Amino acid sequence: MPRPTSSKASVLFIFITVLLDTIGFGIIIPVVPELIMELTGQDISHASIYGGWLWFTYAVMQFFCAPILGGISDRVGRRPVILLSLFALGVDYIIMGFSRTITWLFVGRGLAGIAGASFIPAYAYLADVSPPEKRAQNFGLVGAAFGMGFVIGPAIGGLLGEMGHRVPFFVAAAIALLNVVFGFFVLPESLPKDRRRAFEWKRANPLGTLIQISKYPLVRGIAAALFLWQLGHQVLPSTWSFYAMFKFGWSEAEVGASLAAVGVVMAISQGWLTRVLVPRLGERRAAFIGLLFGTLAYLGYAFSTQGWMVYGWMLTWFFAALVYPSMNALMSRQVPANAQGELQGGVGSLYSIASIFGPPIMTQLFGRFSAPGARVHFPGAAFVCAAVLALASAAVFARTVRK
Repeated sequence: MPRPTSSKASVLFIFITVLLDTIGFGIIIPVVPELIMELTGQDISHASIYGGWLWFTYAVMQFFCAPILGGISDRVGRRPVILLSLFALGVDYIIMGFSRTITWLFVGRGLAGIAGASFIPAYAYLADVSPPEKRAQNFGLVGAAFGMGFVIGPAIGGLLGEMGHRVPFFVAAAIALLNVVFGFFVLPESLPKDRRRAFEWKRANPLGTLIQISKYPLVRGIAAALFLWQLGHQVLPSTWSFYAMFKFGWSEAEVGASLAAVGVVMAISQGWLTRVLVPRLGERRAAFIGLLFGTLAYLGYAFSTQGWMVYGWMLTWFFAALVYPSMNALMSRQVPANAQGELQGGVGSLYSIASIFGPPIMTQLFGRFSAPGARVHFPGAAFVCAAVLALASAAVFARTVRK
């Protein structure tokens, strides 16, 4: 059956949409620690624990909403779901920008969790318009959009943060709402009506979706490995800003610059290296190599004694960034075309579970090991935990693909 739209044009549309969305999200990251300290009156070690619970709130909402959005996109199409999610994200930034208590930050994070599930229909969109042998490369291209967004967003956010902790939130809201307008005019539908299926609640709930995708043995094993990887990866969004400010004394602008540097590496890896290395190495080998390099990265961050050292360890993400697109592509080969939205919903549920447990674990480790009077003073404890999880992921993945 011919695909409903030009594959190259459709991938480009999703790339631009995800890029603009990620810029808006990245803008706020450097200023969140200062805003939490302003609203709570706590030092940075204790503020990081609030930050972990904010991520927890976001993840709980995303956990329940991701499979619902994936299932709805299988029924009504990808386009309306993507646009509605982006609109809700813009409203969230406005709420957070006007917050006067920590409670309103939690309200905003809850709404963001609902809206943040937009990446599920976005990946399903790519699966619709990509032949199986091109999915890893196209998933990597969207990963590059995330990377580029985190180049531009945090860099802008760090600079805007010098003008006030709330300014980046309003700029992010404007970007998200403009992205809705952009998508309305340029984003075509990817799922024709004859390939849609009825919405079922037993499929559109977190456990139901996971049960459905667990029917495929290889998917089940790779999903377990991906979950461990994602659990450890939570140390970066939840803890990085607090860790860098505490250990290296970085300003918001310096935190933004470091996140931008990570984005450059991710963009190059997923936008270019994925297309070069995955076909040569194979998806299984590329994922395994990425897991090993990710382990080295986390250990390097944990034991760095000067700020400039972490920039050297960032280079390992040229290979660590291959993990997600390679594993996702392997799983997508195992399910039929009309279940790609469900698969991505299940993957999103796993990410949400990792996001539920990961940030509180990582920020608790950082907060307790960096607090005044800690019995063992080691702010890098959270990154060591992430390294252990990455090694566990590699072990599970190796066992699964051998079968």
